[in-house]
Amino acid sequence: MRQETSRAQAPIPAVAGIGLRFPHHRAVREDRPAIGWLEVHPENYLGGGAAIACLEAVRRDYPVSLHGVGLSLGSVDGLDPRHLDRLAALVSRIEPGLVSEHVSFSTAGGTYLADLLPLPMTEEALETVCRNVEVMQTRLRRQVLVENPSSYVRYVASTIPEWEFMAAVATRTGCGILCDVNNICVSAANHGFDAYHYLAALPAAAVGELHVAGHALRELGGGRQIRIDDHGSAVSAEVWALLAAAVARFGRRPTLVEWDNAIPALDVLLAEAAQADTILSRERDHAQAA
Repeated sequence: MRQETSRAQAPIPAVAGIGLRFPHHRAVREDRPAIGWLEVHPENYLGGGAAIACLEAVRRDYPVSLHGVGLSLGSVDGLDPRHLDRLAALVSRIEPGLVSEHVSFSTAGGTYLADLLPLPMTEEALETVCRNVEVMQTRLRRQVLVENPSSYVRYVASTIPEWEFMAAVATRTGCGILCDVNNICVSAANHGFDAYHYLAALPAAAVGELHVAGHALRELGGGRQIRIDDHGSAVSAEVWALLAAAVARFGRRPTLVEWDNAIPALDVLLAEAAQADTILSRERDHAQAA
């Protein structure tokens, strides 16, 4: 269905959106499907040229969120000022409804590690993340959201439960939380904690966005399994159930369907977004009835 609106200046609405990836650029621009909003990784648009021109065209028709993957908020070396300046220029140019990053690190000693690596949950790591979030917010002149990680190992040195770590970052810096429901599901299964307890421990007022995605289940032998946050399949029933609990806990929030590997046809993504919208609508109907 063709979107009938013009350039949207409003913040990201509390409905479902999808991640805009390069295979769908043309279809979104030409067909303008009826979707509430779109998310992009800003690192794909920092070089200018055709990519940024396409994003500007999309931005005329949809609210857009910038979801960073390369700023490395957990880096003890601090944020790369050149990367941050380029991000600030993109934010000024696109005027996104939301800007977010990950509570992880991806650089060490000047080397880019090309991954979102989990942090030890320690007071020292908390101070580092808070310092970097404050630098980011000051440079961008806006509140940002920070996303909880997915993880496959736990550090022996960790002393702070992850949900308390996330709440502390929001409290100390005034940032918001991007609650990735799939990441909670993955990490809870890998480490044996209660995903619903995690949701209950987050400060509801700080949660500004929700994410869902697919993940893979890998056999390790000896009856052991691990879940991999690969964003390469449809959202599982378990994650949909956890999303419903998150919406009941936090209220309606902008909710993104992520699908970054083995990217399907656009109609498949739109169908996933429609399922997310159904869950969000149930909460709206419940609130109205109350």
